[in-house]
Amino acid sequence: PPSWGGGACGALPPAWFVAPPTPRPPGRPQEEASYKLARVKKLEMGAGGVPYVVTHDGRTIRYPDPNVKVNDTVKIELADNKITDIMTFETGNIAMISGGKNTGRVGTIVHRERHPGSFDMVQVKDAQGHIFATRLSNVFVIGKGTKPMVSLPKRKGIKKTIMEERTERPPKQ
Repeated sequence: PPSWGGGACGALPPAWFVAPPTPRPPGRPQEEASYKLARVKKLEMGAGGVPYVVTHDGRTIRYPDPNVKVNDTVKIELADNKITDIMTFETGNIAMISGGKNTGRVGTIVHRERHPGSFDMVQVKDAQGHIFATRLSNVFVIGKGTKPMVSLPKRKGIKKTIMEERTERPPKQ
């Protein structure tokens, strides 16, 4: 190990090596603090034929449910790091956009366009009926059907129109 110096035994790492306990995120209900949603990025076989999935946040979960596929979202209990529920990436499920121009928008998956050799596109319809398209890698399923598994932001993922933004802006001096 590197020379950490000091310490009672001389071999103990300094305090900055120990991660502090993670508090409940502000504004998140207590019942949601025990689990987390994670998007499946990879599904592979490890040494000895052990299947595992890798999620968007870097977690590796061995022996997942056989129904889990890439792009699905899994509900992970934080206490034991186990998968308790699966939200499949399919038409009709509610999703949040996690990247691109439409970041933060929430809607129902309408259609998936496959483009071999390029980026697959997904069409999403928000609560106001607006349909928009984004890359598959930007879509994060957050619930089954139209019921989200996590609480939504204050505007429920609805994008403001240009006129709404204009009226909220302070007047010019």
